[in-house]
Amino acid sequence: MKTNPNSGRKVGYFAGMRLVRGGRFLMGSERFYADEAPVRPATVGDFWMDEIAVTNAEFARFVAATGHVTFAEIAPDPRDYPGMDPALAQPGSIVFSPPARPVPLNDSTAWWRFLLGADWRRPLGAEGPPGREDHPVVHVAISDAQAYAAWAGKALPTEAEFEYAARGGLDGAEYAWGDELEPGGLPRAKIFHGEFPWRNDAPAGLERTSPVRSYPANAYGLFDLIGNVWEWTEDWYDSAKPAGAPRCCGEGLRGTPEGSADPGSGTPRKVTKGGSHLCAPSYCQRYRPAARYPQPVDTTTSHLGFRCVVRP
Repeated sequence: MKTNPNSGRKVGYFAGMRLVRGGRFLMGSERFYADEAPVRPATVGDFWMDEIAVTNAEFARFVAATGHVTFAEIAPDPRDYPGMDPALAQPGSIVFSPPARPVPLNDSTAWWRFLLGADWRRPLGAEGPPGREDHPVVHVAISDAQAYAAWAGKALPTEAEFEYAARGGLDGAEYAWGDELEPGGLPRAKIFHGEFPWRNDAPAGLERTSPVRSYPANAYGLFDLIGNVWEWTEDWYDSAKPAGAPRCCGEGLRGTPEGSADPGSGTPRKVTKGGSHLCAPSYCQRYRPAARYPQPVDTTTSHLGFRCVVRP
């Protein structure tokens, strides 16, 4: 055991982490969304990365030790959200709420709702079941992820580190496991199967997130860097290119329940990576290492989590 110099906790030396040897790789893609291009060389140094996304059990230990209150557990100030319904000035978060029938795919408010009482403890709202311990923590803002990382003596990955790790040494491959989405017909990541967003063909109880380590690790021994939940990175999203349709992460719903907030507003955004269990071939093809999305720093959702790194 070794004392973590930043947190004072006794922790196993890099327990639950994998050493990723740095190198030069081809970052980005020119086959999907505009902001992933151009393909360009990038270099990262050595770093250790969590094998899995931070789970509810791990986040609970952090909260118990620090008393941290997450962004979703704090009532929003209506002054920060012009046009906000005063009734929504209560703690809550954005939750995937599938419609009962097919809907047009050009309006994501058909399947996103701002639910009062939704947070990391109760991912489906105040009346819903608690989050399962071995599932990734969700409904965490970038500020929550950074607070956890600081407590653990770690950091959030950069976009380049995340993409390099997700590729697992397969430089230039479209997916983290090669160029075929489901080789041999076998899913390699937790993505959406069925007719998005209304018909989910996942087994009962697994329509949303899956337990960590449910799918094979990549060549670096890392799990779920593609699918399951989007993950925060420390990089600001500063691309002049539009992210392009579809809108993946329910932005705009906290301030205006109808979802009319301008996604191009001045709200600062961080790059999120990896896609989630809601990425579907018919809608959101962001289950790839090169995929990225500009997530507002004041938005939490039911399919967004994080993991940490340590740089030697």
